[in-house]
Amino acid sequence: MKLGNKHLIEIPGLSIKQNRSKRTYDALIKTGFQLLKKRDFTAITVAELSQSAGYSVGAFYARFRSKDEFFNAMVAHHFETRGVDLEHLFTTVQINVLIDELIKDIVHYYWVNQNFWRAALVRSMRDPDFWTPIRRSGHDLATRVIGILSEQNDRTLTDLEQTNIRFAFQITLGTINNTIINRPGPIFMNQRLFVEGLARAFRLVTDYDSMMKKKKRVNVKSSA
Repeated sequence: MKLGNKHLIEIPGLSIKQNRSKRTYDALIKTGFQLLKKRDFTAITVAELSQSAGYSVGAFYARFRSKDEFFNAMVAHHFETRGVDLEHLFTTVQINVLIDELIKDIVHYYWVNQNFWRAALVRSMRDPDFWTPIRRSGHDLATRVIGILSEQNDRTLTDLEQTNIRFAFQITLGTINNTIINRPGPIFMNQRLFVEGLARAFRLVTDYDSMMKKKKRVNVKSSA
């Protein structure tokens, strides 16, 4: 199973019938992410967003009914781009460093886009249904890793192994979410220890290293 933008049936926003309209739509989304690297979503006005993208407020409302609908479109873009990026990681990274590289990639993405993700977390508090596709995307990520490890071990992982992997992702994503919202410390997302600690916790919960050693022992016996 590959990751993809299957969580939202259609792209949020008003109907886009012309290529020029689509370019405007994409430019507004791109500008939204750029502005969020410096400011909170609540502080960004439609006028500022439109002007920064090089368009009028009317152009914005021709494509989005509200800031909420615009943010829905940003989330849809998040699903699409993350699906592509993660699939590239899964198909290019060696299995022995997969977990370390995956955790590093996840932490880096949410650190760079922390204002976007904070806005998503805040939105979910007043609109629980908003979080449903995001939760599902986390489950799909775990399922993808379970599939990779099953393939690498030439067997279907046991129910316990699969549960441990899903719980490891719950710990990873939950820790990131809590850090973005509450910044509890003492270790923060921009510190190397944060990535190393999450990777170590993931390996411990999943017994990942033992699983890989078993795979190596099987390969040695098969070649004997």
